[in-house]
Amino acid sequence: MQPDPTASTEEAHALPAGRPAAEILTELKALRTADAPTRGGRTFAYVYDAGREGLDELAAEAYAAYATVNGLDPTVFPSVARLENDLVGAAAALLGAPPGAQGTFTSGGTESILLAVKTARDHARSTRGVTDPQLVLPSTAHAAFHKAAAYLGLEPVVVPVDPVTYKANPTAMAAAITPRTALVVASAPSYAHGVIDPVARIAEAAAEHEVLCHVDACIGGWLLPYLRRSGRTVEPFDFSLPGVTSVSVDLHKYGYADKGASVVLYRNAELRRHQYFAHAGWPGYPVVNPTVQGTKSAGLLAQAWAVLQHIGEDGYTALAARVAEASDHLLEGLRTTPDIHILGEPEAGLVAFTVLTPATPDGTAAAPDLSLLLHLADEMRVRGWYLQPQLSFDGLPPNLHLTLTPATVDRVEALLTDLPEALTTARTLPPVTVDPALTDLAATLDPDTLTPEDVAGILAFAGLGEGSGGLPERMAPVLFLLDALPGRLKERLLTEFVGSVFRLRTP
Repeated sequence: MQPDPTASTEEAHALPAGRPAAEILTELKALRTADAPTRGGRTFAYVYDAGREGLDELAAEAYAAYATVNGLDPTVFPSVARLENDLVGAAAALLGAPPGAQGTFTSGGTESILLAVKTARDHARSTRGVTDPQLVLPSTAHAAFHKAAAYLGLEPVVVPVDPVTYKANPTAMAAAITPRTALVVASAPSYAHGVIDPVARIAEAAAEHEVLCHVDACIGGWLLPYLRRSGRTVEPFDFSLPGVTSVSVDLHKYGYADKGASVVLYRNAELRRHQYFAHAGWPGYPVVNPTVQGTKSAGLLAQAWAVLQHIGEDGYTALAARVAEASDHLLEGLRTTPDIHILGEPEAGLVAFTVLTPATPDGTAAAPDLSLLLHLADEMRVRGWYLQPQLSFDGLPPNLHLTLTPATVDRVEALLTDLPEALTTARTLPPVTVDPALTDLAATLDPDTLTPEDVAGILAFAGLGEGSGGLPERMAPVLFLLDALPGRLKERLLTEFVGSVFRLRTP
């Protein structure tokens, strides 16, 4: 064989020769310094902090004990089945599941939702012959349902929510059900506004049409029952309602396990059967996958089991009471802060508020001020707080979203002190604007035919292009631009931006 004259004489190396463990760990810790804190109660999104000493250490040790165990085959590793049965059984008992209910441990809410949608699609096909299924959901349902519909070939039928309460409209939801409907969705609560949909009426309408009904309780499923036990009023939202056929609940939210840990539950084993994938048409081992994943470490399962066992019934009740205490204090403070308007009536640890332009003497009504809101988010971040901006959608106002945890109880007063000061500073900043020529151009663009050069130009205008050095220090101009763009164009630009973040570094 003749040598390739074009080949490099210097062998490429994917990795260094080897580095000391201490050096590697030091670098990992240094990388974390640029991240938002995950403990201490100042990051009001993405993290769930129980504020309990020793919990992180317990989860880490439990994970390490099972890190090398393959969750693919419980016949080889029977402890996997024992741990999963314990977790699913606890979730089923907490959420009022009837005898015969079944469920599965998953990697997170998105996977739980995807599996519930697959189950509904296949159930509708096998029991009613539905070949072009639809998914009926309120406009506030989590984006994971749209992701599942895109992956699995369902048509989303989006129903507007009540513009005052931000809850699903059960009459409109019922009217949207057709012979093609495979699944009807309700949230307990919805992520965007923290309000609980009228699950009882939605599930009843689904049952009348003999259609499955899924309750997305990824956030509230492990909190609402313990809020009830702590003395709060919580309307039924789970399997106690006959029309509810499946429920998703995340253990890495108010169960305080490490990410990702979730459970999807079904009213009976016949439904869960549609979730599974089995294949014997190849020469390897027979494949049966309950979840999207095949091979997976049992470490996340073990740490979730350990955390639930450690906190226990009394512990979760006490933690839920602390979340309610934080919520009460925050809502009281927000209601007394001028020009702050809370959206809906938050019921489950999540709060969303907007900033209003004051009404004028000539009768002009108060309206959300997007520029001021985004400046406020930046000013709070300067002060060490992360409040999650949510843009306007279909007539629903832009807002700042806060996720409350037990660790935030002792931080709410400090946040309420910083908030008016940050708002005062935000008012002194020039209003954010978008070049009208850009919005006019955006209205003519087809996201599907944009060239890489077109996308790069728009991203560069927003300060997010290649060579921009990462995210800008202040996000208000970027988010204001995104808010002004049509939805599909916004999605295309976000896709390109995230793609630019996950890009190979060249030497």
